[in-house]
Amino acid sequence: MRTILAGAVDLARRALVDLEPTGVGVHLGVRAEDECSATHRFEATLPGYHGWQWAVVVAAAPDTDRVTVSESALLPGPDALIAPDFVPWDQRIRPGDLAPGDLLAPPADDPRLVPGYSATGDPEVDEVAGQVGLGRKQVLSREGREDAAERWYSDYGPDNEMAKAAPGSCESCGFYLPLAGALRACFGVCANVMGADGHVVHMGYGCGAHSDTQLPTGAGSPIYQAYDDAAIEVVAVAPKPPAAEAASVTAESTGAPETAALEPGGNTVPRVEEPGSGRAHPETATGDPVAEPPAATVAEPVAVESTDESVDAAAGNAGRADTPRPDPATAEAADSDPATGPETHR
Repeated sequence: MRTILAGAVDLARRALVDLEPTGVGVHLGVRAEDECSATHRFEATLPGYHGWQWAVVVAAAPDTDRVTVSESALLPGPDALIAPDFVPWDQRIRPGDLAPGDLLAPPADDPRLVPGYSATGDPEVDEVAGQVGLGRKQVLSREGREDAAERWYSDYGPDNEMAKAAPGSCESCGFYLPLAGALRACFGVCANVMGADGHVVHMGYGCGAHSDTQLPTGAGSPIYQAYDDAAIEVVAVAPKPPAAEAASVTAESTGAPETAALEPGGNTVPRVEEPGSGRAHPETATGDPVAEPPAATVAEPVAVESTDESVDAAAGNAGRADTPRPDPATAEAADSDPATGPETHR
């Protein structure tokens, strides 16, 4: 490319600005068309023209250093947003587009149709022609039948995955209704609502709803152990001794002396024996009166469950502790007095 053509960027931009002052973007490059011309491309910033480019063609004679602008145009780029290719109206309608009330005439020279039987005016001949399917102005041509057979065979033929897994083919199915005419030998209509109901199927097609299908015999599904998340699992646990018995055994084994409780003021509160403990207070065993502590400092007895044997043992110990020992002087006087002696020793 000649240097004089590649350097004509400002000249090409001025030509575009005169045409569209606010729609010219950055320079995108230059391409040589021939020895005397080149095309400069600029980004188009016009609204609605995303991806489009300005193209300015500049030219210069072989023996001159003057460059002129030949033409300019707005062209779509590689990523331009453009309209789809034009499709004639008679080719825009696709299968499934026909709605209730729409009219669609076949093309004038449709290769799928050929002229049918023309009425002769003879009632007997025309009646027979209608029975064999010749009472129509146009009938399917061989090309039309082959086209229809290819569509039906691809959708509901023996190569379908459903047909490969079927226990039998439509040829032997009771729901298979063969077509009339030339296609009767290979095609029919399915009348099973659970199968390909209302569709034209090939005689080699099949499905699991065949009329001769039988359910497999056997025990049915494998038996699995039911899992009940609400069930309770019983686990054997070694019995633990009661807390009271464990504490008593610990105290007897250690042999620790009993201590009296202390009041917050420093006064000593005598220990109150629990009922059924089987031990008497030392002062009670001698028969001397025991000083009762103040009412405010006496602890409330704690109710303790005990067996009948422990209650009887406690009662016996208490009786022996409450009986005072005889005074020695009183015993000697009783022995010396004959009047009181027999009465005392009764």
